[in-house]
Parts: sequence; C-alpha cells; structure tokens
Amino acid sequence: MKTESEMLAALAGYCSQAERCVDDVRKKIKAAGLTDDAENRIVNRLIGEKFIDERRFCRSFVSDKLKFNRWGRIKTGYELRMRNIDPEIYSEAIDAIDEDEYLSVLNDLLKSKKRLVKGRSAQDVFQKLYRFALSRGFEAPLVIKCLKDLSGGGMDCDGYD
Repeated sequence: MKTESEMLAALAGYCSQAERCVDDVRKKIKAAGLTDDAENRIVNRLIGEKFIDERRFCRSFVSDKLKFNRWGRIKTGYELRMRNIDPEIYSEAIDAIDEDEYLSVLNDLLKSKKRLVKGRSAQDVFQKLYRFALSRGFEAPLVIKCLKDLSGGGMDCDGYD
C-alpha cells in the first residue's frame, strides 16, 4: 500500500498527463486503500495546486467528445453527471459549444451514416438515422431539422415535428 505522500506524487503525475476530474482521482485513491481523511487531503491539495480543475476538465471533455467521438450535448452531459460533476459547471461547458461547429458535426455524422443505412422506404431510412443521432446524444428537434435539410424534403418526416 502506498503512503499518502507517494499517492499524492503519483496522482500529481496522473493529473499532469491529461485533464482529470475529482471523481477520477477519488477512485484511484480508494483503489489504493487510503483513508477518507487522506483522500480529502490529497484531493484538496491537488485542487489547490491546480492539478485538478473541474471547469477546465469539463471544457476539455466537451470539446473532445464533440470532435473525436461526435457526441451530442445530451450524451456528453450524461457522462459528466456520471462523474459527479456539479451541473452548473458542466452546463457552462456544454452551453459554450459553438453552434455552427455542433451542426456541422451532426450533419457530417448523418451524411456518413446515410451512405451505410439500408431501408425499405425513405421513412425507414429516416427512422434509422433519427434513432442513430439520438443515440449519439443529439437533440430531437435539431436531428429532425438536419434530416429534412439533408434529404432536401425527400424524406418522409411526418409525425416527427
């Protein structure tokens, strides 16, 4: 078992490699078997020395998930909630997403998926693309708008307005 000072040094290195949230660090400390008091001291020190900053983590997380994973706001927010981050903090990062970039990611995602989707009818293709985009965490009204734009009015979107 590591001592508190060894764990602090190890976690400082861990946090230096990439942005981390408090929840990630707490899991590492618990896995090492340190006491709750030691856990709190280590976390407070890492926050005080700016190794951990949840706002900075959220901005990085949101940006990465949009660019690399092509996730929407809903799925990204859910993942941040699962990391026990204050909703006020992650909402700030999600609200800061550039709308043009967001729409561009959604449109590109739908265009590339449309080439792979097979359906018996335009309605069938629409439903598959719609469910796919929702599973990626994009908002339903935005998905419908993008699908209508993508199809040039050729997809049957009845019942989705």
